[in-house]
Amino acid sequence: MQTATVENSSVESTTTNKRYAGFWMRFWAYVVDLLIVFSINGILLSPFKFINEGNALDIGFWTVTGIIGSIVFYLYFLLMTKKFHQTVGKMILGLKVIREDDEPLRWSDLLFRELVGRFIHRVFSIFAFLYLFVAFTAQKQGIHDMIGNTRVIIEE
Repeated sequence: MQTATVENSSVESTTTNKRYAGFWMRFWAYVVDLLIVFSINGILLSPFKFINEGNALDIGFWTVTGIIGSIVFYLYFLLMTKKFHQTVGKMILGLKVIREDDEPLRWSDLLFRELVGRFIHRVFSIFAFLYLFVAFTAQKQGIHDMIGNTRVIIEE
């Protein structure tokens, strides 16, 4: 019985020792990530200025550069978070994405967090203000964290 109590208390102490990343740390990490994504898109999309006399190539409602830029944006966040549990901006600020239950991140978690959650924030402009949830929730979760059952912590 005594060992079970010791084991339970050590599990509780490891879960309570997490420091969740607040709004401003996450904001600055996102700004760094946007600079990286915009730079990548600038390099990849600059040849399109020489096609079609500089006019945008339309595919229905969208442009080719808009589609490619969006793919780069979402893939950057999805693949970096899956591989490293963090993007470059989060690496610089010492932040890490974890699952709610401390299990390894699954593709389903990240698809909901990085694709669905970010899509909602970017496409529906009113939902961009919901990112402020990070400042007011106990575990500093944004809507995309809630959708993906993830948390962003400060690495120790």
